[in-house]
Amino acid sequence: MSLVAVLPVKRFAAAKARLADDGLSPGQRLAMSTGMLSDVLAALRQCRLVDDIVVVTSEPGAEALARGAGAQVIADQPQDGHSEAAARGIDWAVADGAFHTMLISGDVPAIDPSEIDSLIESLADDNELVVIPDRHGRGTNALFLTPADVITPSFGDGSCERHRQLGNDAGASVRVVESEAIGLDVDTSADLDALRHQLEQSDGRVAPYTRAVIGRLGAQ
Repeated sequence: MSLVAVLPVKRFAAAKARLADDGLSPGQRLAMSTGMLSDVLAALRQCRLVDDIVVVTSEPGAEALARGAGAQVIADQPQDGHSEAAARGIDWAVADGAFHTMLISGDVPAIDPSEIDSLIESLADDNELVVIPDRHGRGTNALFLTPADVITPSFGDGSCERHRQLGNDAGASVRVVESEAIGLDVDTSADLDALRHQLEQSDGRVAPYTRAVIGRLGAQ
């Protein structure tokens, strides 16, 4: 049964604002955003069980990266948030005939295609929601929906518990699965340090674009 991966991607100019407080320039934050998205797209293309990828964005740079990776692109409304963009992607996936959707953040560059495939293989054939929290256990970095529109997502602070409740309200089986790679998104300097450490411990082929950006940051 088919699965569509949905990536809501907001404008790069507004991305990673908290990293500005830690001294990263607009150009450095842009490089981080594009590097991480490039790595996520490349990893998803390697997944055996991801049938299609759709990027929901109003950012021209993200659109160019998506098309270069062979992904579909849906226009987003700049004023809308992450949840609205995700809902647009779900609507597209349902219209495309997807049975499952995977909503995943564009800033989790260390993801492992084999782990994604294993998660997909574990999905149920009826109502189910799989929540992958961030490393703090509060936010949501990935959602697996069966059927593809079993809930309307609600991202933001506290979304892990909120998604759990939405799944329960929809009568779905809910699983919360922790993943070191998927759980590591980058919003703060502490996150960036954690990612740097994780990449130092990993195979050099993991997250090559982000690894290169971090290398340049360290050289300055």
